[in-house]
Formats: sequence, C-alpha cells, structure tokens
Amino acid sequence: MFLVAPDPAHGLVAAPQSSDDLTPDTEQSLAAQGFAWNNEIEAYTRQSDDDPAAVDGTAGMLRELGHFVFSAYRPLPRR
Repeated sequence: MFLVAPDPAHGLVAAPQSSDDLTPDTEQSLAAQGFAWNNEIEAYTRQSDDDPAAVDGTAGMLRELGHFVFSAYRPLPRR
C-alpha cells in the first residue's frame, strides 16, 4: 500500500506502508519517473509542483503494478 501526496518540504511523495511494498519493479518504475529514496521520511520523493495530474500519474502507475494506493491533491496536515 502506498500514500501519494504533495508535501511542501519534499515535493511529491510516494510512501510505502512497509518495505514489502518495495518490489524491484516498483523501485525501478519510481526511479524512471524521477523519484529518489529519502531516508529521512522513508519514502520516495520527487521535486515537483502540486499538480493533481502528477498525483494521478504516480498513483496510476503504482496501481498498475498491483499496489493499493491512497492519494491526496493537497498536502496532508501536520500533527
């Protein structure tokens, strides 16, 4: 399962629920779209605007790879 959402500090974020979600195909596909692993937040990030099309494209790609995906078009509120 992944969360795909924009984040003001990190750009577009694709966060896996667990390391089991990080299959070789998933990692290669995210890297091909310009994402890099961010150890600080334990998620893939890509500098981008908060365009809903970027969220939809990333979520769609992850769904095609068999992942369940939650997505948001606006940054999630910080607690």
